[in-house]
Formats: sequence, structure tokens, C-alpha cells
Amino acid sequence: MKRFLLLYASQRGQAQAIAEDISEKAVAYGFSADLHCISESHKYDLKTERAPLVVVVSTTGNGDPPDTARKFVKAIQDKTLPSDFLAHLWYGLLGLGDSEYTYFCNGGKIIDKRLQELGAQRFYDTGHADDCVGLELVVEPWINGLWAALAKHFLLSRGREEMNGTLTMASNASRRTDPVTPELLHIESQVGLLRLDDSRRKDAEVIEQNAVNRGQSNTLIADFEPSLIRSVPPLSQASLNIPALPPEYLQVHLEESFGQEESQAPVTSVDPVFHVPISKAVQLTMNDAIKTTLLIELDISKTDFSYQPGDAFNVICPNSDSEVQHLLQRLQLTDRREHCVILNIKADTKKKGATLPQHIPEKCSLHFLLTWCLEIRALPKKAFLRALVDHTGDGAEKRRLQELCSRQGAADYNRFVRDSRACLLDLLLAFPSCQPPLGLLLEHLPKLQPRPYSCASSSLFHPGKLHFIFNIVEFWSDTTAVALRKGVCTGWLAALVESVLQPNTHASRADGEKALAPEISISPRATNFFHLPNDPSVPIIMVGPGTGIAPFIGFLQHREKLREHHPDGHFGAMWLFFGCRHKDRDYLFREELRHFLKCGILTHLKVSFSRDAPVGEEEAPAKYVQDSIQRHSEQVARVLLQEDGHVYVCGDAKNMAKDVNDVLVEIISKEVGVEKLEAMKTLATLKEEKRYLQDIW
Repeated sequence: MKRFLLLYASQRGQAQAIAEDISEKAVAYGFSADLHCISESHKYDLKTERAPLVVVVSTTGNGDPPDTARKFVKAIQDKTLPSDFLAHLWYGLLGLGDSEYTYFCNGGKIIDKRLQELGAQRFYDTGHADDCVGLELVVEPWINGLWAALAKHFLLSRGREEMNGTLTMASNASRRTDPVTPELLHIESQVGLLRLDDSRRKDAEVIEQNAVNRGQSNTLIADFEPSLIRSVPPLSQASLNIPALPPEYLQVHLEESFGQEESQAPVTSVDPVFHVPISKAVQLTMNDAIKTTLLIELDISKTDFSYQPGDAFNVICPNSDSEVQHLLQRLQLTDRREHCVILNIKADTKKKGATLPQHIPEKCSLHFLLTWCLEIRALPKKAFLRALVDHTGDGAEKRRLQELCSRQGAADYNRFVRDSRACLLDLLLAFPSCQPPLGLLLEHLPKLQPRPYSCASSSLFHPGKLHFIFNIVEFWSDTTAVALRKGVCTGWLAALVESVLQPNTHASRADGEKALAPEISISPRATNFFHLPNDPSVPIIMVGPGTGIAPFIGFLQHREKLREHHPDGHFGAMWLFFGCRHKDRDYLFREELRHFLKCGILTHLKVSFSRDAPVGEEEAPAKYVQDSIQRHSEQVARVLLQEDGHVYVCGDAKNMAKDVNDVLVEIISKEVGVEKLEAMKTLATLKEEKRYLQDIW
């Protein structure tokens, strides 16, 4: 078999899952994938690597490569490396991103660009998969085309005589010298696939069934609207191409436990975990506000936890107890909820390099496992749906699951699973005859991730305390029955502080009292970059609507204390563009901001109200923060371009941050008198100089 190096850089497991899928499929095409996380630099060496390289890279909210790629990116960005450092290397890269964010697929683009600068050459065109419309729309054809691209590469580099019959699918492609496109190679790889023997043909399993077998007439089917559990023609009558069955690899035993104590924080992390009490909780919004915003104060005085204004930290949270109970009931495991979970790798598994999940602690109870270790709300991927098919008894239900994971059912998957935010429990309630073994769930449910929050205080202003704010996330789920769901972490925190919650009493300036609520577990974030300039005389512009104001409250508190300590110091101007819906319902930190403005800490405060109508003859107020920035374009341009100021943006990445970025481009273009492209380059330079910083989600 022909070996290629396969690296993945994953933040939440997407890139890793795709890379593992590539690794497993490679065997059927005569290739062997040497699979590693990109952070495992001791297991590979690009400087001496002669095999082709395949890289799958995700992107974080700020357009950066994931944390696991930090060391790799730092290493290849070494300016002392010669331009031919990787001239021997041929590679193909698949980037994952979301086009609703400003820097789409930027994690992959950063690595792709630098590999090119170091002389590496593409043997296969780069793919950019968009999570906004569904990663699989690009991922699946990109993977399908990869095999012929690899075949062509080996054919050109080592000679036709080394190629076996499996690689004849590249014979036409061998006449080309440019990187091959996924679209063309998808056709070639499918032709080549037809030449494989029966044992390999299973990898592209084709199921031909007809919905008429359900005993429903075409007329009756047409009367139905499609839903999670039901399709309509043409899908209901189509032949289906479904994914290969993922090999099962976990053997699970449930043993009676004998009262062992369990830690509340099973997360395996290099970061230290701190158990801290909640000393105060305040509701910042009025009861009639569209969203409820809470402030929580943590007492960190007895820990070594430290932070700077602008830092973020992780809250380790559990799944909803009621959802865990419902899942146990549905799996018929309620009576064994306290049993100890023993995991082993199946001796006869066909999964290459199968290992036990690191996020599952040894000998924990089943209840603990479902509560603290697994993301039971995770969006079920198509591979998971495919695996559930083989554990579903009813023919109609089996067919519908096949449709949802098929190529032909992509639109239904997006509508009824992805866009409806369906989770495992929804699927199990929708398909009663589906009885998956526990091991299958452990194979497909990802690790329950800690949730990041921005620090909303300064340790100089609140010694021994840490503040953070959040909206209680609420959304309607109507996959099986209409129900109001709350965010995993925000719903848990809100319930935790419900009995001690105070109304808005200018929380950020009040002193905390002794702990009123249970402890929660927190950990520092691996990367924190959203900091005030080292030179306090540098002017700054802060943009943070809604809870995006959090780090800026810390900035302002910090600046107030610095001015107290250095009364003769020179401090730069501080602009704040804040926005909310209604002046009288959700104007967060109103009194605190007035105080900072009165004291001269905050130089300019510009607030926009998106839902309030103008009163009388007054000029219509700015609706959104980007509108307010536009109205002060001359001053904004002066701060950024003439006074070497910094701009900070915090909040919603999909809409606000993108709109603010566009307005900044317009302002630079207008005030400097340059084309839009040149203005974009100027903004990109500010970002490279760490003068344009974003903390977005």
C-alpha cells in the first residue's frame, strides 16, 4: 500500500472525525494513512517527509487555527526558514469554516499560504467546507476525489510500473500537470471504484429501496408534509447512496459499583481546574427584556487563579439532569444508572488504530458518564445516523434514517436534523424501534466541552473576585414535540443561582458577600490575547453590543485603578460603541458606564438601541453599533490611522463582527481615498499588528 501522511488540527473534533474517516476509507483504495494530530510533532517531520501530505484544518471564531495547531503554525512561520524549506513536499488541504464568520476557513488558509511560501506544492486543490450550509457538501466530494489525486501523484513521482490495478482510475488524470480538482476527480474515482473487487465495493454501499414498500400509496404520501420521521417524493421513492457503515470498536460492560466517589470534573485537560464558590448572582436585565442577562461573581481568593482584563476562561458544566434521565429511560438503563462503566477495544474490530476515548474516566458510573463526559446535545453526524440504521427494527424507520444520511437526502438532513438542532434523544424518541447499544453512543458522541466566558472585571477593582455575564440561551425544539430548551451551560448556571438571584443593583460596583451557591469548576483558557495596550497612552476603540460589553467593563475598571495609582500619567482616549434592544430593558451596566464617563475614564460613549423608536422630532438614533461607528467615521479613522490606536470587537461573530468589519473597510476607503481592496489590506495589517482584535463567538 502507498503511504501518505494525514494530519488534523481540530478544536471541537470535526477535523479529527473527518481525518479518521479518510484514514479508514484509504485502505479500500490501496493507500495507508499515517494519521496524527498536528500537535504531535514528535511523530512526524515535514522537513524529511517524502510521502504526500493531507491536512484537515478547522477554524476558531477569530479566524485562527485551532489551539492544537498553535505550535505547528509558530514553527512554520519562523522567518528564518528558507523559501525552499518544504520544496520537496506535496500536499492537499481541506479547510473547515463557517461563511457567516468574517474570516471564513482562515485556519486552513493560514497554513495553506505558509506551506506555499516555503516551497511546498499542491497535488490536489484546496477544499473549503462551509458549516453554514453543511460541511458535507464540500467534504464528501473532496474525499471522493482525493484517491485519484493521490494515485496521480504516485504515478507521476514513482513511475507507472509501481502502480497496481487499483490505481488505473488515474490514467486519464496522468496527462495533466496542474493540481486536480475535486469535481473532476470525483467522477474518476467513482469509475475506478467500479473496478474494485466485491470486498472493497462495500465502501460505497448503494441501497436501492422504494418507499412504496411501506405500503403507502403515492397519493397518500403526497398528502404528507416532510418531517424528521417522514419523507415525500421524489426522495421517498429514490434509490439511495448511503455512507459506509462505521466499524464498531468499543466493548462496554456495566458492573455494579460499590459506592466509589467520583470527581465533579472529569475533563482531561492540561489546564488546571479550580473549584470556586459563587459569591453573588445578579439579573442585569428587566423582566420584560427579550433576553435575560445574568452576572455571576466567583470568589477566587483562595485559589491561584489569576487573570487580566480581556481574558476568557472555561466553565465546566454538566448536561441537563432531566435530559440524562430521559436518555437513560429510552435506553432502558435507568436501573443501572449507578453501575460502573468498563470499556475495552473489541478484539475483532476493523477500525484502524482504535483507542479508548480519553474523555471517559476509568470506572465512572453510567449516570456520571452521561452527565459530565458526553455532549448528548451534539448534532448527530451522518455517520452516526448510518450506524443507527443497523439497530433499527421497523422498516419505515430504517428507510428514513437511511434517507437522512444519504447523498440524496442532504436537504432533509439539513432541514430536519441540522437546522432543527436535533440531538440523540430527539432521534431515539422519533424512531422508537431504534435500540442502539451503549458502546455505539460512546463511539459517536463527542466530549462535553467546557464553555468559554469573557472576564467582566479587573482584579485591581475586585481583588479575589471574578465576574462574568451571559444571556440565558433559550430556543424552541420541535423535532418530536414542541419544547423550550435552554443552553447546556447557561441553563445550568441559571438554575444553580435561581434561589440567590438579586435584581439589578449596580452589580459591578457592589462588594461581594460570602458564598451563597455551590461551587463550580473553572479553568484558564490556553490562549488569551484580548488585552489592553502595554502603553496606556494609546487610544482605543471598543465595540461590544449586548454581552459583548463584558471585557470592556474589565478594561474600564482596570483603567480607573491605574489612574488612581498614577494620577500624573498620560492615558489615551477610550471610545465605547455599545448596543442593545431597548434603553429601559436591557441597557447593561448603565450606571457603571455613566460613572466611567463622568470620571473621564470613558472618553466617548455611543449607545444604539435597535428596537426603540425615535421620540418626537429628535434625529433617529443609530440602530446598530456599526451604524454608530459609521456616524463617527472621521474620528474612528483618525484614531486608527493617525494616532496608532487599537480597535477591539467583542460579541456575535456571524452578524455584528462581520458588519463592523465591513464598516471599518468603508471608513478607511472613504477617509483615505483608496479602493476597497486597499482598505481591506490596511485592515489586515492592523490585525497582523495586533491592533485590530476580536473576541467573537
